[in-house]
Amino acid sequence: MAESHPEKRSTRRFALRLPVAVSYSDNGSREKSAQTRDVSARGICFYVDEAISTGSPIEFTLTLPPEITLTEAIRVRCKGKVVRVEGMGGAAGKMAVAAVIDEYEFLSETQS
Repeated sequence: MAESHPEKRSTRRFALRLPVAVSYSDNGSREKSAQTRDVSARGICFYVDEAISTGSPIEFTLTLPPEITLTEAIRVRCKGKVVRVEGMGGAAGKMAVAAVIDEYEFLSETQS
């Protein structure tokens, strides 16, 4: 009989496909456009076209939709680090990058 494995995550994940701008230093400063797979208060997983090294510090900005905020759309800038990278295979050549969020700030409409 198979044993069930309890969920280790302590916060709810939202399966959201949102555009996200990711900046990181991995053999030089880079910026990439990506798309989220899921988002939680403590982490993010996104698809990008090249791997980012595990342990790399990253910064990303995304807009949380009204369905999540229960008010209006809110832009958030986050800083964290990459904890896992998985190849997706197939012709698209996308990588799934998981990162923890260490800090974040809500941006006003005038901030970018």
